[in-house]
Amino acid sequence: MTQLKYRCLVLDHDDTVMDSTTHIHYPSFLLALEELRPGTTISLEDYFRVNFDPGFLPYCTGVLGLTAGELDRELEIWKDYVKDHIPKVFPGMARIIRRQKALGGLVCVVSHSFDFNIRRDYEANGLPQPDLIYGWELPLDIRKPHPWALEQIMERFSLQPDELLMVDDLKPGFDMARAAGVPFAAACWAYDVPEIRAFMQKNCERAYTDPAQLEALLFGDSDGIQDSTL
Repeated sequence: MTQLKYRCLVLDHDDTVMDSTTHIHYPSFLLALEELRPGTTISLEDYFRVNFDPGFLPYCTGVLGLTAGELDRELEIWKDYVKDHIPKVFPGMARIIRRQKALGGLVCVVSHSFDFNIRRDYEANGLPQPDLIYGWELPLDIRKPHPWALEQIMERFSLQPDELLMVDDLKPGFDMARAAGVPFAAACWAYDVPEIRAFMQKNCERAYTDPAQLEALLFGDSDGIQDSTL
């Protein structure tokens, strides 16, 4: 019988479980730019880059110079857009989540999306609801990449760091896992941006371009899976 390799999977949401940036977050951000910074645009590839580093909020404030009021308006535009646009789960991630839960494992989410969007997306895609969610509602000072959420998960379920696996597509998740001493796997299947993949390959023990590779690590013969398989 298959044994759980990690008692708890800690998953990012966008572009790790859900194929969302390309189809939802990027087009909604272009709508915000049309209103808030007319004449300014950004390519999808560069949008992935700025979300990776320096991060979405530092990009908005430091590069675009959005004010607090403009950030509120950007959020309103995004909320209006996501009300009518639900992302689709990566099929391989759906299998992983269902198998983890069927074996009695935990699935938690630490994301820069909102709790209510995460729950809606899981329900709409027929997935079991996460055991815990830590999203954008958190105060900025304990939001990812701060390790607070991982520390809370470990305390809540009496887990040691090596009993968790953090899976994320961007640097904030990597930084959070490293700060908490939690193993990390890079999810590089939503994009093909050379700089991001190069960083993940250099710095992560596990960097995968297909959820099937992660599934094999979790439930199969991990000796047959090479890490940093970019």
